[in-house]
Amino acid sequence: VFKNLAEGFAKQGHEVDIITRKLKNTKKFEIMNEVKIHRVNSFNNRYLFTFCSIHKTLKLARNADVIQTTTFNGAPPAWLAGIIRRKPVVITVLEVWANKWKEVTDLNKFSCIIHDCLEKMIYKLNFDKYICISDATKGDLVKLKIKEIKATTIYPGLNYHFWDPNNFNRNKTRERLKLGNNFVYFSWGRPGTSKGFEYLIKAVPKISKKIKTSKFLFMLSGKDKYPKKYKNLVQLINRLNLQDNVILLNPAPYTELGDYILAADCVVIPSIAEGFGYTTAESCAMNVPVVASNIGSIPEVISNKHILVKAKSPQSIAEGVETVYLNKNVNNTKLKKFYWDNAITEYIREYKSTIERYKLRLKRKNIKENK
Repeated sequence: VFKNLAEGFAKQGHEVDIITRKLKNTKKFEIMNEVKIHRVNSFNNRYLFTFCSIHKTLKLARNADVIQTTTFNGAPPAWLAGIIRRKPVVITVLEVWANKWKEVTDLNKFSCIIHDCLEKMIYKLNFDKYICISDATKGDLVKLKIKEIKATTIYPGLNYHFWDPNNFNRNKTRERLKLGNNFVYFSWGRPGTSKGFEYLIKAVPKISKKIKTSKFLFMLSGKDKYPKKYKNLVQLINRLNLQDNVILLNPAPYTELGDYILAADCVVIPSIAEGFGYTTAESCAMNVPVVASNIGSIPEVISNKHILVKAKSPQSIAEGVETVYLNKNVNNTKLKKFYWDNAITEYIREYKSTIERYKLRLKRKNIKENK
């Protein structure tokens, strides 16, 4: 999201500096596509970044017109810099997990309580503008008593030149995977709890019973980053004796992902939480039927050939896949498109209005202090 926004701002002639965490084998400073990238050493710890980035944030904020941040770790130093340098701060809220940490993560109870409190504290820092990536996210934010007048929705964009079915090869991929004439349903992503993959796996026996020729194509990433969750999902497949029904794939390069989407007869997105839902938007753009959870932002994003099903319900997921197989009662609506040019234009407009309101507020404050 921020790569596309920053480069879009720079193309319009705006000066953009980004402060981010320094990863191994990355430069401390470089200019990429006219965007200045400042990387802060935080000892490879995202939580320490909050403190290690304060000095750099204060320094760059001195000459900035507006400070843009996002949840979670960059928000406190951005807010602090806004207070000290007297600059407006805009926060983009990607997803609200407050009051849902236990449901959407596999953290222990104590960690959930800590993260929940920290997230709520971030929202209460009183930013000048809250930009949400969906109305669902905005709704969750308003429930936390953030003034609705300070929040707005700006959808991120999708590269439709890339996500074009004509750029990928269905038959070649099916031949390579030896899928034959099987009915194939596909799902992919990291093994996080919020993705709901365990419910899809539990739906496989039900799907196989109804569709004898079905195969579940499952591309699971994060084997090294989420070893415990990855292991749990693989063990669930083995415990249910689904080895003949599930084809477990290693992550493919981003440029090849469309081949797998196109090779499927339908895509299944069993998420239990979604801030925007890129997998949904990408699959819809590929003109492949999508079976997705009726939760979070998914109803806002989904279009084309699709079916919305109950979240956390293997039975509902199985019925959705069967509906696609039978080609009955599948919704077919006009494709919703989300363009980066629109997002960039809306962001610039919000920046300008936020800056003007901030200046007016400072002027009023100065007059009051002088009196």
